[in-house]
Amino acid sequence: MRHPMLPGIVPAITPKHDNGKVIIAGPCSAESREQVLETACALKATGKVDLFRAGLWKPRTRPGGFEGCGNEGLKWLQEVKTTTGLKTATEVASATHVKEAADAGIDVIWLGARTTTNPFAVQEIADALSEMPDRFGILIKNPANPDLDLWIGAIQRIYNSGARHLSAIHRGFSVYGPSPYRNPPQWHIPIELHRRIPEIQLIFDPSHTGGKRELVGSLARESYELGFNGLIIESHCNPQHALSDSAQQITPAELEYLLDSLVFKPSGEPTTRMAELRSRIDCLDSQLLEIIAQRMQLTDEIGKLKMDNGIAVLQPQRYEALMETRVAEAESLGINRDFISSLLATLHEESVRRQLALHKTNPKTSETNGL
Repeated sequence: MRHPMLPGIVPAITPKHDNGKVIIAGPCSAESREQVLETACALKATGKVDLFRAGLWKPRTRPGGFEGCGNEGLKWLQEVKTTTGLKTATEVASATHVKEAADAGIDVIWLGARTTTNPFAVQEIADALSEMPDRFGILIKNPANPDLDLWIGAIQRIYNSGARHLSAIHRGFSVYGPSPYRNPPQWHIPIELHRRIPEIQLIFDPSHTGGKRELVGSLARESYELGFNGLIIESHCNPQHALSDSAQQITPAELEYLLDSLVFKPSGEPTTRMAELRSRIDCLDSQLLEIIAQRMQLTDEIGKLKMDNGIAVLQPQRYEALMETRVAEAESLGINRDFISSLLATLHEESVRRQLALHKTNPKTSETNGL
């Protein structure tokens, strides 16, 4: 797929540190002036934080939960900026929020996962930003559901407003059923986003992905291994008594310890050995494509035989037998079961599509199969 044409994008936040990583930290919600200032001063003292974040308007899943302090918190963020010198950030979900944040001197705004899921809400924010396109750095979280096009669409809408200081935040994706994570990372989606929009700064949110403070460190390390440009981590002076998302917040001291433990791996030219291995992968990929092409040719021949003999395209028993034997064979070779199942399902879907195309061109078989 073609990359979106988004020339002129620059990072929403310029990192202060030599390692080039951006660190955003602060409480999930601004709860009181004392809580905000205590947390901000402690984070400033670490010397590792580029941007102080705090939610003011909090969309909760159910009514009755703490929905944020609202406009009152804007004064507290102004005081944070004056007292600590840290730049400030908050979430916006409407044009009104954008204008109020601008009036209060907020430096960076972000669109939450629920907002990104709604193109109408994103467009409302984009329209407000069009009146002040250079006012903010803007962070765009992935939508709650794993829909890459929806994420890219939100980025494009904000870009079309004239804003250019844009970054993306990966915070995991909602899933039904048991999972060790609150929002499983599904790393392949942000990796594909970076492939399509390579110039965009990509920041990882281990707090919302893990949902538990004990998972924040391991997820942060994994994101660094994958080359993310920074982290946004929820940090509270007293996490156990936080009014929202208490289970996933860490103290400023814990944040400092975590950041000290991370190994910053600068990107560089591959070693000779790596170049050799990549060359071998390139050759194998070419061979794999040739094999897939040969498989599709055989699929077409089978489709013609089905068409000539009035046989239905879909053969469920054959498909189930193929899946069972191929998956077992793949597992014996050390290949992940879920991966090979997904790959085989994709190959089967394409085979069925091609055979249906053949049958639709034949009036007799179309009548036979009810196509």
